[in-house]
Amino acid sequence: MFVHDKTGRLYSPVTTKSRNYLTISMSEPSSYSMDQAYTEIIVVRHGETAWNANGRIQGHMDVELNEVGRQQAALLADRLSLEPEISAIYSSDLKRALETAETIAERCGKFEVIKDPDLRERHLGDVQGLLFREAAKVCPEAYSAFSSRRTDQVIPGGGESLDQLYYRATSSLQRIGQKHTGERVVVVTHGGVIRALYRRACSNRFRGNILNTSVNIFHLSGNDVWTIKAWGDISHLNPPGHAMSGLGGNKTSG
Repeated sequence: MFVHDKTGRLYSPVTTKSRNYLTISMSEPSSYSMDQAYTEIIVVRHGETAWNANGRIQGHMDVELNEVGRQQAALLADRLSLEPEISAIYSSDLKRALETAETIAERCGKFEVIKDPDLRERHLGDVQGLLFREAAKVCPEAYSAFSSRRTDQVIPGGGESLDQLYYRATSSLQRIGQKHTGERVVVVTHGGVIRALYRRACSNRFRGNILNTSVNIFHLSGNDVWTIKAWGDISHLNPPGHAMSGLGGNKTSG
């Protein structure tokens, strides 16, 4: 097993961790037979949008991929097409995730993408649509709630708390895991959701960045144990033997 830095270059040891970044990456496609005792779920974040690039808060706002995001999705699809025996592809029903999932599905065998609204990003209330750099001034109360570390803090304007997001996201992945025991599936979702899934597997909040089209692999066992087998892999955006693509994944979640 190898890891990569923010440029996608592979190296060892197995893990690397800092205040803003942690990755465990796949050195080659999985070749082993699936163990019937668990489900392997390849959880990926959608490709980049114009709002990601501009630093605008998305939440439930239905923003499409930009051209960089479409290129990222195509490279991700090429990577996942090497994974054997993918049984199903699930996605948030928001356009940025769904288009990413449909690109993967086309490359991996023309799957029909299963849409699940519970895989949507966190509803961010009154800060949705605002630029990060302006939100504190435009909606101070909502921005304060959005920035709060309290997991039960809801956001004015219909926004969810982190606890509400956690329950919604982890329940969705648990249902998928139970339905596909002994299989490998792909889930396309959002940065906030992936943070919630990390919290379920590791019992703490992930403090770093969830990059666009990053690959994160979870094993869900029948005895309700979640294990992270790979985290933050973006090596597909800068494949070995190619010049740096410049598609290294935006650092804002959404």
